[in-house]
Amino acid sequence: MASNSFGDFFKYTSWGESHGKAIGCVVDGVPPLIDLKEGDIQQYLDLRKPGQSKFTTQRKEDDKIEILSGVFEGKTTGTPISLIIYNQDQKSKDYGDIKDKLRPGHADYTYQMKYGIRDYRGGGRSSARETAMRVAAGAIARKIMPSNIKIMASMIEMGDIKICKEKWDYKTIINNPFFIADKSKIKECEDYLTQIRKSGNSVGAKIELRISNVPVGLGDPIYDKLDSKLAAAIMSINAVKSVEIGAGDNVAKITGSENADEISVNNKLVEFETNNAGGILGGISSGQDIILRFAIKPTSSILIPKKTINTKKENTEILTKGRHDPCVGIRAVPVAEAMAACVIADSYLKNIALTGKK
Repeated sequence: MASNSFGDFFKYTSWGESHGKAIGCVVDGVPPLIDLKEGDIQQYLDLRKPGQSKFTTQRKEDDKIEILSGVFEGKTTGTPISLIIYNQDQKSKDYGDIKDKLRPGHADYTYQMKYGIRDYRGGGRSSARETAMRVAAGAIARKIMPSNIKIMASMIEMGDIKICKEKWDYKTIINNPFFIADKSKIKECEDYLTQIRKSGNSVGAKIELRISNVPVGLGDPIYDKLDSKLAAAIMSINAVKSVEIGAGDNVAKITGSENADEISVNNKLVEFETNNAGGILGGISSGQDIILRFAIKPTSSILIPKKTINTKKENTEILTKGRHDPCVGIRAVPVAEAMAACVIADSYLKNIALTGKK
């Protein structure tokens, strides 16, 4: 299997499977003398880890991170940083009844056809369990980019529920089980997802990601556009089916005069009247907030029987038992923040190398 690495100047390679002994990653390109301890990474992993509420999978994992290399006396050495998390609560027997069946909506069919073998225990390498290492890498990436850059994501839709996103307060977002910015919607989300979970079904979601204080000039105008790198990073997250930046799909409905973000100078500072471009012009950051939204499909593992085939290509029916998220979009919030951090750190280091500008 190829393509287990992400990034160019700041790069990580993840490894491991959902029900294996451990998962981990190696992070390359980290400059020396950066303060780094396990707690710096753990605080972000604690936002993503499973089993924190009845609205996520009940698999119990502490996701305790260990730094194996690349750090000495609390500072990075400039050498590869190796990280590991030991799996603690695998229940592989939950998948015994379906080991020869291919779950609709999962990667089972394509893995089986491509490799001739697959790890049926929770999806193996294709499991969202792998995203824990993205979050770990993202925590290190935040240490590299300028400290005033802020990355924040929030759920703005879940099924039929549309959530007010104007009250954009980080403390509110991280202190409720849905990562939403509007406190008044928490009870509605609780009731709705409880109903979905009890019915054995699942539901999709939409997340908005905001990156503020990004310096002008990150990204390149042709094949290394900042927006294309961000889109690729987000699309690589399990269950993501669409990405839009700035005005997104709405640009198909408006005129050029409506879409243009007018520019002026005020006290020698460049200002934009609007932000339809989402903070990126011609693939290069403009200094405005980068705004990105993405849609997450419903969790494919559900307790409702669905038609499928087995490994012998015979028709059958499947009902997926085990512990699964009724809305996988919830835990995608910290993963999206981490992937954005990796992209920004990578682009920041590349910009220094090519232009000398920090």
